[in-house]
Amino acid sequence: MTPQTTLKPIGEIVTPYKVLADCPRNIDPNGPPCELVLRGDLRDGLLGLATGQRILILYWLEHAERSVLRQNSRRTGELAGVFALRTPNRPNPIGVAVLPIEQIIDSVITVRGLDCLDGTPLLDIKPAMSGE
Repeated sequence: MTPQTTLKPIGEIVTPYKVLADCPRNIDPNGPPCELVLRGDLRDGLLGLATGQRILILYWLEHAERSVLRQNSRRTGELAGVFALRTPNRPNPIGVAVLPIEQIIDSVITVRGLDCLDGTPLLDIKPAMSGE
């Protein structure tokens, strides 16, 4: 039996997108500014991050359909399993992006071009690792 897993957001994401229809289909490093607003009690966790550094951002796509296991690829139109696609519709709708930090002020990190709604729960931030 798999134990129950509980996630506690570390903050929220501020974007210009208020409705799903306005959200872009993927991240865009040249897109609009977005803010990762951490809970105040976690501010010390930002120590060591710097402007220009690429970070891995994990967030919860709470409006996704969690029962979908196959859908057509937007790129090719072919039917594929959700684990072969970047769709938000999946059993655990975790969004992920790797973007550079534009600025850090207090407990707010600014990046560009996230693909989620305003108020999306922020799950984690990690330094991005190069695949090389």
